[in-house]
Amino acid sequence: MKKTHKTIIPTHAFPDEHYGGIYIREIAETDIPSDEIGVPHRHNYHFFMIQDTGTSTIELDFNKLTINSSSVLYIHPSQVHRILNTEDVSMVYLILNNEHINPEYLVLSEELRTKEPLELDPGKWDIMKHAVNLCLYSFNQKREHIYWPLLKDNCNALAGLILSEYLKELKPFENISRFEIIAKSFHVALEQNFMSVKRPAAYAELLNISVPYLNECIKNATGNPVSYHIIQRCILEAKRMLFHSQKSVKEIASELGYEDYAYFSRLFKKTAGMTALAFRHQNLD
Repeated sequence: MKKTHKTIIPTHAFPDEHYGGIYIREIAETDIPSDEIGVPHRHNYHFFMIQDTGTSTIELDFNKLTINSSSVLYIHPSQVHRILNTEDVSMVYLILNNEHINPEYLVLSEELRTKEPLELDPGKWDIMKHAVNLCLYSFNQKREHIYWPLLKDNCNALAGLILSEYLKELKPFENISRFEIIAKSFHVALEQNFMSVKRPAAYAELLNISVPYLNECIKNATGNPVSYHIIQRCILEAKRMLFHSQKSVKEIASELGYEDYAYFSRLFKKTAGMTALAFRHQNLD
């Protein structure tokens, strides 16, 4: 029996009752919101999971991830996900909208969208827990005169701690080459523009560099040219839409900026190794 899908990928908006675009909450297994379980969706905010105990399984952009005790996971607003299973779980949710997350963290978040959960050693976990408790305390002190800036600063500090742990998995900044700096800027621009901008020349113009130099930087940093990354990002979005919606392949092609349906179909098959309809049927069985 095939699954029933809605016409679009559901996007969970920041709840109106949550003050000012920042929210933090302790979650026991029985408290996990029902709309986080089972049904794939996105958020329009940055979502940090700080899991104290237990084991949970989450599906994130077609990858099944296991989150263990003393672990953190960052989910970018663009990522489609759902909780599949939990066992004896206690965790904290921290959610921040774009307006209230530190601008530097916002840039860093673009390169962390595909990372695995991080399991922290006892020393790092103890520091993380102190930061969590400070945020929870701040969140509940609504009568304080400086409530809002205090909450914002403490929650950004927690977000920064989590992002910094992810960054330790990457190359230290002092060892990052000029090529890699350009590559990071390109990926930020790509995420913001891939639906409408497909030409490498347009990204070179956005970054104020020449097309040959952009290609040199991206190929040196990643092993693949600019066009490869543009196509991969578009095909990932196409896969999300094929799985999570009932839109036709032609509608999806158009929404992603491909007016030539035949070209898009060939591109999808070449990139994914199967036709768009075959991908949809394989994942719906």
